[in-house]
Amino acid sequence: MKKITVYCGSRSGNSEIYKQGVERLAQEMVRRDLSLIYGAGHVGLMGVIADVMLENGKEVIGIIPQKLVDREVAHQGCTELVIVETMRDRKWLMAEQGDGFIAMPGGIGTLEELFEVMTLNQLHYIEKPLALYNLAGYYDPLLKFLDHASEEGFLYGSVEKSIIVSDDPVEIMDRMQAFQPTGNSDW
Repeated sequence: MKKITVYCGSRSGNSEIYKQGVERLAQEMVRRDLSLIYGAGHVGLMGVIADVMLENGKEVIGIIPQKLVDREVAHQGCTELVIVETMRDRKWLMAEQGDGFIAMPGGIGTLEELFEVMTLNQLHYIEKPLALYNLAGYYDPLLKFLDHASEEGFLYGSVEKSIIVSDDPVEIMDRMQAFQPTGNSDW
């Protein structure tokens, strides 16, 4: 693993724990000499992770649609700023370029990206590790829902078991680096 795609909010949340958590994650990525791929924002948790990585001399690849550049959301300090036409282009490029994925606490956009990667992994368009950085139990209700969807017969059991869930960046990175694709289709 060389490049990690991190999905996180364009807002910082209501608790300082989220900012502190993203700083710890960025420091662990720095320690492991990893590059960041993210949505190229200078706001919210996106801006925090990019700033920490850049302050430590690490590569930060931001991928953003022109519409958001026009709204002055783009982080101009990115090592590489890739401007695309649509959000769909952005998501695919982020999925394609990352060697693994971490979903920080975030809103609708983060959840959409999370579910897209889950789907791409399930269908074997990609086979890359996916982690939920579960700060302060942020993702506990979602995990409960995924259990419910599985119990009701709408998910393959391996979908929820294939997600790394932790509130510890060291554990997340260790488990991501140990990830082995199954190559088995759920179909």
